[in-house]
Amino acid sequence: MNNRTNRILELLTQEKRLEVSLLSEKLGVSQVTVRKDLDALEARGIIKREHGFALLRSEDDINGRIAYHYEEKRKIAVRAAELVRSGDTVMIESGSCCALLADQLANTKTDLTIITNSAFIADHTRQKTNVRMILLGGIYQPDSQVMVGPMVGQCAENFLVDLFFIGADGYVSRIGFTNRDQMRAQAVRDMAKQAGQVVVLTESDKFLKHGSVPLNLKDKVKTVITDKGIAAQTRIALEGEGMEVVAL
Repeated sequence: MNNRTNRILELLTQEKRLEVSLLSEKLGVSQVTVRKDLDALEARGIIKREHGFALLRSEDDINGRIAYHYEEKRKIAVRAAELVRSGDTVMIESGSCCALLADQLANTKTDLTIITNSAFIADHTRQKTNVRMILLGGIYQPDSQVMVGPMVGQCAENFLVDLFFIGADGYVSRIGFTNRDQMRAQAVRDMAKQAGQVVVLTESDKFLKHGSVPLNLKDKVKTVITDKGIAAQTRIALEGEGMEVVAL
């Protein structure tokens, strides 16, 4: 994913729908170049084209979310993988940073067990013989490729883990991390009950967003791994609540 393609995804995430001519102007390249980039994104199912416009297929589509700020997310995933040892059993939820973490673990650890509600993660690592994948049951959300609903909690009750890795859609001071989907948020809460501690993996721009559904995990979150763009006052606030902040 080159810088120009990442910028296209940033603009589409902000504006939802943009003319090709305006994208060309904003990026400082020809419309022919922009169309080639859009063709590549459309082939991957991340965006769609209509009458001279481009738009994201879905804000929840996991492929698009992984592509957005890919390099920052990859670094976060690499750092998070250092918390896990071969032979461990961990829980991982359905965020894009989390998907990259699962991939990193599958490439660097042995005899690992991953418990997840993400069908995307389960499918993505299916060729890895060094990973035992346990997919929690539930209601399937197609765009995010994640299992939600009460069955997730019922399945999770069969396990106890030290570490549970999650993503976040936003953060609100004094309230904590948030999600924009009620059912995904509840799945995270239910899984967190079975974990010793929660590790949040998120890009720094999520701290500028205000999700509508609180995760209510303040006492569980012990570590936050993000990028160096996190504001100083936000870092101080997180550390004041007893969290270790790793900014890469």
